[in-house]
Amino acid sequence: MGKYYYKKADKFFRKTRLRLLSLLILFVGVVIVLYIFFPLISWQIYFAPALASSSIQTPIPKSMVINPSTIGSLISQAENSLSGVDYTNAKNWFPGFNPAHPKQPKIPSYTISIPKLKINNATVSTRDNNLAIHLVNYQNTAIPPESGNAVIFGHSTLPQLFNPNDYKTIFATAYQLRAGDEIYANVNGISVRYRVFNISVVEPTNISIFEQDYSNSYLTLVTCTPPGTTWKRLIIKARFEKI
Repeated sequence: MGKYYYKKADKFFRKTRLRLLSLLILFVGVVIVLYIFFPLISWQIYFAPALASSSIQTPIPKSMVINPSTIGSLISQAENSLSGVDYTNAKNWFPGFNPAHPKQPKIPSYTISIPKLKINNATVSTRDNNLAIHLVNYQNTAIPPESGNAVIFGHSTLPQLFNPNDYKTIFATAYQLRAGDEIYANVNGISVRYRVFNISVVEPTNISIFEQDYSNSYLTLVTCTPPGTTWKRLIIKARFEKI
C-alpha cells in the first residue's frame, strides 16, 4: 500500500506562511508606532539636555505629557509626512498663513552668519520659498536692518547630518542656540548684529510669529523641531544691537 505525505507537507507550509505573515504584520505595526512617536523620542534626546540650561527662555515645555491632544498632534504630523507635503517650500510650514498681497522686496537676497553654529554667510532669499537652495525671508516680513520682524525659514534634520553649507540641514543644530548668542546679517555690504533674547516652540497653527513690531529691528529664525521631524516649529527671536 502506498503512503502519501502531501497533506502533511501542505499543512506545514501553510503554518509557515501564517507565521511569516504574522511576523510581517507585527513588524509593520512596530514601524508605524515608532514612526508616529519618533518626534516624542527625538524631543527627549535633543531637548531634554537643552532644557537643562536655565538660559533658555520659555515657553518650551520641559516635558511632553502623553494625552489625546499630543497623540492627535503626532498622528497629524505623521499623516502630513506620508501625504507628501513639500517642506522644501516655506509656504507649507504654516498652512494658516497666506498673505493676500505679497509686496515686492527691495533686495533679492542677503546673508546671515551664526558663529555658534558655524554658519557663515548663508544666503537668505527674499524672492522665493525654495528652502532646498537657500534660507527664506518670508514674504511681507521686514528685511534687515529695517524696523520690523524679519522671519527667516531654514531646514533642519537630525543633528548628526548637520552641514552648514547644505541648506537642507543648515538649521539642524539651531536648538543649541541660547539667549545672548549673536546673529549677523550682511545686507548690501553692511553688517548688522542681532542678539538672541527669546526661544520658544509653537504649533504649525500658531501664526503669531509673523507679527510685526516696529519698535526695533528683529530677526526670527524658524525651523522644524524636534530635529528630524516636522512636528512643531522652533522659534528663535533676536534683537538688533549696534556694533
